[in-house]
Amino acid sequence: MSSTFARQQPRISSPEILRIAQQDAEAAYGDLTGYRITLTLKDDGWHVDYDVTEPIMAGGGPHYVIDPATGTILSKVYYQ
Repeated sequence: MSSTFARQQPRISSPEILRIAQQDAEAAYGDLTGYRITLTLKDDGWHVDYDVTEPIMAGGGPHYVIDPATGTILSKVYYQ
């Protein structure tokens, strides 16, 4: 089954996508104040990326791909 999410109107709002990602990220990382969050709609879904804001911080944050129609987390990667 092939679909292009970026060409379709997302059914889940971007604030809801961020809430879904943040709920999972807080469970895994706790405090997220040291991360910059970016949200981008791509062909495979919403990409939510948490990137460190301080260059002296080691590691990185979580990265998600979320289905824009259902809000299901399709993939997630934790960098710590």
